[in-house]
Amino acid sequence: MSQPKVIILNLKGLYNILLELREFLKFELQYQEREKDLAKENKGNIYLVISKNKLSNNIDNKNLIILTELPIKILGLIEKININFLKQKYSSQSNFAIKQYKLDLNSRIMSYQKKDLKLTEREIEIILFLNKNKTPQSIDILQKEVWGYSENLETHTVETHVYRLRKKIKDTFKDDNFLVSLKDGYKI
Repeated sequence: MSQPKVIILNLKGLYNILLELREFLKFELQYQEREKDLAKENKGNIYLVISKNKLSNNIDNKNLIILTELPIKILGLIEKININFLKQKYSSQSNFAIKQYKLDLNSRIMSYQKKDLKLTEREIEIILFLNKNKTPQSIDILQKEVWGYSENLETHTVETHVYRLRKKIKDTFKDDNFLVSLKDGYKI
């Protein structure tokens, strides 16, 4: 996943200050002179725009920090940026779609047609990993990538988790085809 981006709009001094601190920041910096260049470049990315003026309707207000009280302490600004990114991340994790299901990563609930299924953190990790990889994933790969185990450990843990997850989904949603077992491994 790429780093979130902070775009400084027409505040060159602020951009230069943050540029000096970039090794301590957990976001990418970009400077732009004109508002019209913002909307086309940042569709779908996690970003913030810092400006001293209100912007047009092209920019989502939740992605905007307007600096009206200047001067501002740099640590206060960085705190505002980090809080805003946390809010965006939380919001984006509340509504994640996989097939016909809605997955809320914050509450670990899988939903479909007014039915909810509470999942464990490991079950969420399995679903996300398998969804990301479009080809079947073997038990060894799941063990290594989801559990972080080496190749020579028992596979029973992975098989048990996948079996229980498949059973929970079948019992709740009557779906045998969400997570399928193939000869090459498991696939969503």
